[in-house]
Amino acid sequence: MTTIKKIALEEHFMAPGFQEYTAMFFDKIESADQRELAARLDDFDQLRLEEMDRHGIETVVLSQSGPSVQAEADTQRAIRRARENNDYLADRIAPHGDRFAGFATLAMQDPAAAADELEYAVRELGFKGSLVNGHTNGVYYDDPAYDAFWERMQDLDVPLYLHPINPWKEVDSMRGHPELAGAVWGWGVETGTHALRLLFGGVFDRFPNLKIILGHMGEGLPFMRWRFDSRFPVYAQGVTLERAPSEYFGRNIVITTSGVCSAPTLMAAIGEMGEDGVLFSVDYPYESTELATRFIDDAPMSDEVRAKVCRDNAKRLLKL
Repeated sequence: MTTIKKIALEEHFMAPGFQEYTAMFFDKIESADQRELAARLDDFDQLRLEEMDRHGIETVVLSQSGPSVQAEADTQRAIRRARENNDYLADRIAPHGDRFAGFATLAMQDPAAAADELEYAVRELGFKGSLVNGHTNGVYYDDPAYDAFWERMQDLDVPLYLHPINPWKEVDSMRGHPELAGAVWGWGVETGTHALRLLFGGVFDRFPNLKIILGHMGEGLPFMRWRFDSRFPVYAQGVTLERAPSEYFGRNIVITTSGVCSAPTLMAAIGEMGEDGVLFSVDYPYESTELATRFIDDAPMSDEVRAKVCRDNAKRLLKL
């Protein structure tokens, strides 16, 4: 085991009243696990810190458990609840110095309001970016209506963590197989596709300094970089990009290890993304901190690269 301290980026909490949104996937978890998860999501001052200390995590970046206000049908209520969430998180972070940082919740129902909330959270609350739970009621953020949001985010120079959510409608190929629709497979397909919409929709060409974070080893996308470059020119369908698709990975898209504790997969991801494009995360409390930290400590790489993945890349990206 190494002694390299760690920063983790996909670590969740539950703000008061947000259980109504989480029910859509929380209810599918076994009841005993639900109780344990609920206790950990609600805790800031004991269980979480004990877990961090036990496993060498110096800082966690906290975000509201999904799907959060992305599932809210009422735009004004979503805007109001995003502010409530962010103020609540700021209050809980404050007593804990540099142990906790925050990602803002944003009501993407209204791109201008989301941009304003992001600026408030970054400039007034000291948050390090945002975490958005995928589409908002079936709307994806390659839509030109979001360009004003992306411009503000680029000006603020903070990342957006694109977190999984259920598809807006049932996917035909998964009909009759609910075990595939969520975390096992469907969330990764949904989130990876959303990220590709941003890429092929030209968002990174219009805003070249944007940084999007994908969890779960990049939802599988890093391992398809070669094929994206190979097939896109043949099936471009009139779409043009300033760069080869693979070049946006590591530049505009970075990834975390959350929920994928496989050394061969990690080494392949570093090979595809570069050693500056992969960051450690746990996905607390939905994944095991012990397993995640043991995996990253034992992975077959130099301590120089391990330090980048565990800590240095996050410090640079988030200006910690």
